[in-house]
Amino acid sequence: MIKIYKDVAANAIFIEDPNGAQFMNTLHATVSVPDTVSVTDQAKGFEILTAIPHTDIADKNGNPYPGTAVQVCDTLNALFALSGTSEGEAPAITSSTVIALVEGETLNYELTADHGVGYEWDLSSVSGVTTVEGNVRKLVGGSSLSVGTYNIPVKAINYNGEDSKTIVLTVSTPPFADTKSVQFNTSDYLGANAALLDATLGRASNGSGSSDAWSISFWFKGSSSNSNGQTILYFGDNDITNSGNVYLRYRGGNDQLRLSYGSSNNKVQWSSASNVLPANTWKHVVVTYDGGTTGASSGNLSNFYSRFKVFIDGVDITLGGLWTHNNFGYSGGIDADNFRVGRYASGNYLQSGCKIDELSIWNSDQSSNVSSIYNSGNTFDLTTLGTSPTHWWRMGDGDTYPTLQDQVGSAHFVMYNMTVADIVSDVP
Repeated sequence: MIKIYKDVAANAIFIEDPNGAQFMNTLHATVSVPDTVSVTDQAKGFEILTAIPHTDIADKNGNPYPGTAVQVCDTLNALFALSGTSEGEAPAITSSTVIALVEGETLNYELTADHGVGYEWDLSSVSGVTTVEGNVRKLVGGSSLSVGTYNIPVKAINYNGEDSKTIVLTVSTPPFADTKSVQFNTSDYLGANAALLDATLGRASNGSGSSDAWSISFWFKGSSSNSNGQTILYFGDNDITNSGNVYLRYRGGNDQLRLSYGSSNNKVQWSSASNVLPANTWKHVVVTYDGGTTGASSGNLSNFYSRFKVFIDGVDITLGGLWTHNNFGYSGGIDADNFRVGRYASGNYLQSGCKIDELSIWNSDQSSNVSSIYNSGNTFDLTTLGTSPTHWWRMGDGDTYPTLQDQVGSAHFVMYNMTVADIVSDVP
């Protein structure tokens, strides 16, 4: 069975047999052998179908054209006369030359043209985009394309000329949605390559100024556990006794936040008032360091303390906390040995369902931009800020267990002692 029919959108004749389909114009049918029909491509001057039994020629739905061979021949010639370039016209592309996709979506586009016979695409710039088998006018794919603009040259061709245009495909960023966070229990923790944050949270010696500054932002939901000393974030040396680290801790018994900077022997330490991180309540936390000196001199302790600020839900609560020290502060470096969420150098894990969401770190002091980062309590795309984070972990959104992607840098977290069930649908 051979199907011969007109495609209205293409304004061309399709001839389809078990080997596939082709479309063309400038055709003519004849009866040269009794009870058969032949079809000639007049532009190219050769027969494309020779002496086909007229009962084997059907319409688009597979229904044989009725009548004798002569009647089928007349029917086909009437169909041929209504399509293509009977008046010698060049093709004209009529479909839109603008395509809009959201990253991850699949393309479904069909090219149409008046008097088109053949079609050509240049798809070299759009990885994963291809034509549909049997319909060269249709494009599919593109779900792997990154955000950006792609130009796709295309031509519609017939025997009288061609029409060339450029299809502009724009792939945009998906709308922001915060739907996941990470939950911690018992010995759960996240670990990443600390060396990738050396230029952000590390320093060579006593603070040298803005080049050593940093800011840490995250959403935190504490549990009802009375266990004290639960680690939120740890960055620094393997030797916690003698070498420096940045240490944020949740004191579940009093719903407090604690910041330690330095070593066990030499440090400055700030503890919040009670109930700043109430159980079962999402709170936004920002901690900043201006990069200045942090020790070691009894006469300069107030200066060392002033290097740090702590904000809860956009409000500076630093003055409401208590500063203490060991040996008048810390004047050494912070080495990039460990970077963890939920674990100290050993032990002190987050407990009983504590949750963290939208963790981000800047290599600068963002204390003047806390209001924008907090955004009235609404999570959002942090890369749209005037200063984008140096590192940003969505903590579940767009992630595949056991890896939590760094959306800005390359310090991806690995989930240790955890399961996929620890990525939960509980968000601020």
